[in-house]
This record gives sequence, C-alpha cells and structure tokens, in this order.
Amino acid sequence: MANFIQQLSAAWQANNSLLCVGIDPDVTRLPRQLASKPDAILQFGKAIVDATADLVCAFKPQIAYFAAADAEDQLEELIAYIHQKYPAIPVILDAKRGDIGATGDQYASEAFERYQADAVTVSPFMGSDSITPFTDYEDKGVIVLCRTSNAGGGDFQDLVIGEGQAKTRLYQHIARVVAEKWNGAGNCALVVGATVPGELAEVRRIVGDMPLLVPGIGAQGGDIEATVMAGKTKNGTGLIINSARAILYASGKDDYALAARKVAKATRDAINAHR
Repeated sequence: MANFIQQLSAAWQANNSLLCVGIDPDVTRLPRQLASKPDAILQFGKAIVDATADLVCAFKPQIAYFAAADAEDQLEELIAYIHQKYPAIPVILDAKRGDIGATGDQYASEAFERYQADAVTVSPFMGSDSITPFTDYEDKGVIVLCRTSNAGGGDFQDLVIGEGQAKTRLYQHIARVVAEKWNGAGNCALVVGATVPGELAEVRRIVGDMPLLVPGIGAQGGDIEATVMAGKTKNGTGLIINSARAILYASGKDDYALAARKVAKATRDAINAHR
C-alpha cells in the first residue's frame, strides 16, 4: 500500500491538481435542506467530496468543527467514505496535535488508528519527542506548523534567534530541523501560509522538494499566483493548496454541491495557470 507521500504525488499527477479542499462544516452555514438532519455534517461532507474528488490532490477535514458539534462519529464515517469511494485521494486530519510521552502516543493513535487519516497536522512547540509518536507511523504524513497564515503568526514565528552567522528566524529554524532531523522516514511536510509568499519561498529554498501545505487562499485572501510561484518545486508540484470556506459555502441553496464544484474547478485551474 502506498504511503502518504506516494499517494499525494500520484494524486498531483492523476488529477492534475495542487488543490486541497478543506472540510470545515460550520453547522450555522449548512444548506437549509440539511439543517434538521441528525447526520447533516456527514451528508454535507459527502456531497462536497463527491462534487470535487476529481479536482483535488487531498481533502483536509478540520477536527474542531466536528468535535464542537459532537460529530466525531460523522468525521470517522466521512473519512471511511473517502477511503472507500476515492482511495487514491489522501485525507489530512487538521488537528494541530503535539504533546509528549503517553499523551503524544494517544494523539497519534487517534489520528491514524481511530480516524484512519493519511496525514495529520502537528505543532513543533514541544520539540522532537512530541513529534516522534507521529513520525513513527512511517506510512503516514506528519505536517508540521512552520509559518502560518494567520495575522498573529509572526508574533513568534518571525522572531530572530541565534547570533552572528547562525542568526535566523524561528520559522526558518523549524523548517531546517524538520528537513534535516525529523524527516528520517521521509514522511514530513510543513504548513506555510499563502499570505506570506516571501516566507514561503524561503522555506522552499530550505527544504527542497518537501511537500508544503498552504492555507490562506480564498477567504483569507492569499494570492494564487504569488503562492504558486513562491512554493512550487521544479516539476511544478510540491504544494497542497488548501481552500475551504470559499468552496464549501459557494452557495447556501440546493445547488451547494454544484456551486462548490464550480469554485473548486476555477481554483484548480487558476493554480495550474501558474505551474
């Protein structure tokens, strides 16, 4: 069975796509015809997946939306549905985990055994022993926060550390550590936001062809051309460019799945125009 990196590489080629659809099911924004159904989140997710599966390189459900709605069972069912119907498309669980010891082991088990995700997002803040429980699953992807797309991302990530020729910014240090020390099994990737294309280009220079998960286009305002030009590898891949709200909520009416497909296709094509 293919590991996450192999699965991702195959999806880049098969669907001619660097687009990842984020599945962030806000119950206050679901289409009216689903609102009263007990499995509304699952039905919404399935419809979005069916409408966009041939246009994406990955799906990325955000666990907080499911947990807040007491719908973790629907998250399990949705991931199982994707694996069954679209086995070539990897699923990234956006959970931003990271803890030490037995707690870290449980978080890794949650992501990879309970939810059966192909990859998970993690925080590097607690260091290497908080990441090892995830990288020990050598067939799974471990996507480490590096330079995030939110307005406050630079509060810590842009801090200058070290002295003299060793002086660097924290996000650059994270990129180097992940590439040089944590990626022994070749299953790591990094999160770098589309809202910081200069930093994205710097991370690409540091890590070579390592995959980069790039949030921040669409509703967050990241520029597609700048993102692709800054982050693509020499062969025009290397990016998992996430869009969620702009696709999920393209319409709040009966045509929501068709509208989501239309926006996803336009986004995929806009990305490809700069590859």
